[in-house]
Amino acid sequence: MIYSSFQNEKLSLLGFGAMRLPCDAEGKVDEQQVAEMVRLAFEGGVNYIDTAWPYHGGQSESVLGRVLADYPRDSYYLASKFPGHQISERYDPAAIFEEQLRKCKVDHFDFYLLHNVYEKSVHTYTDPQWGIVDYFLEQKKLGRIRHLGFSSHAGYDCLKDFLDRYGEQMEFCQIQLNYLDWTLQDAKARYELLTERGIPVWVMEPLRGGKLANLPADSAAKLHALRSDEGVPAWAFRWLQGLDNVKMILSGMSNIDQMKDNLHTFQERKILSPEESAALLDVAETLKNSVPCTACRYCCDGCPQGLDIPKLLSAYNDFRFAVNFNVTMAMEALPEDKRPSACLGCGACAQVCPQKIDIPGALKDFSLALAKQPSWAEICRQRDEAQRKNRS
Repeated sequence: MIYSSFQNEKLSLLGFGAMRLPCDAEGKVDEQQVAEMVRLAFEGGVNYIDTAWPYHGGQSESVLGRVLADYPRDSYYLASKFPGHQISERYDPAAIFEEQLRKCKVDHFDFYLLHNVYEKSVHTYTDPQWGIVDYFLEQKKLGRIRHLGFSSHAGYDCLKDFLDRYGEQMEFCQIQLNYLDWTLQDAKARYELLTERGIPVWVMEPLRGGKLANLPADSAAKLHALRSDEGVPAWAFRWLQGLDNVKMILSGMSNIDQMKDNLHTFQERKILSPEESAALLDVAETLKNSVPCTACRYCCDGCPQGLDIPKLLSAYNDFRFAVNFNVTMAMEALPEDKRPSACLGCGACAQVCPQKIDIPGALKDFSLALAKQPSWAEICRQRDEAQRKNRS
């Protein structure tokens, strides 16, 4: 197992993410299979387990609590998160935290995160009415949290603002990072910002929810020609192994075969050569199927609605690659008059676009696609119901 050094901790570079645990047809987590996966993980050198309050409708923490009770508490690192990103009428960090400790059957968390600090939730996390950050800083002083950090799907500006305010109190940051989002979501800029601030990076979605584990045949063949002994998923992990500030790579493994495959990949570090890295980034470009916006911003000056068109097109490209609620969250965080649906269709933007993009058409398609997705508020409501059901 490859290990990274974080403060005085020796962390397995591969972490077991518990967001995509194996489930039966009714959505109940297969606890027996999880127990076997944890056993294999520990035998293979993994020592970091990552869960969160909303995962599997609240089942994830409870299942892991029962499974991990069979192991010495000092033999693994356990991480969970406070769900301040979920839409709620009120936020009670103490009640949630105590319940999490109970469910996980522990008296402390080794790593604890503010879950998804982004453009909308940042106001919840910084609102003195809830005292969220202060509460968890106090729990750290009491030894009930050993290391405090945060996860984030925020854009660069929001991330920078949060770091300006709380960067000295945050010990690590978990971001979506992979060779596709390096450019598609401009994860490169966020990685570099965190590195400049001296904040170690934890990686989520290294395989983009499995999308990067199953490439088109021609792309897979291109990579196989360079490394015949590596499977497609390994390329994503090898690319991340070459980023010096990455201290933890979380993989949401859903079955025993995925666990075994990842353990094999992380037996030793095999960083990509410049040629291999360039080939992988070329593959990423072929996957995008994107609107060719270069963010020149010529379109913005004459927009009667004052829309940030390059930002909206970037989100549209992300959405076209794979429908995901992170894009929905980001769009709902915008004022209504700045969303894709606010486009008047006047065409002033398209007239000055050097790339000849049908911008009104793209924004209309994006708006219609978003309208078919459940809102973030509805997703949170469904998760709350699942939590209540699992507690009863």
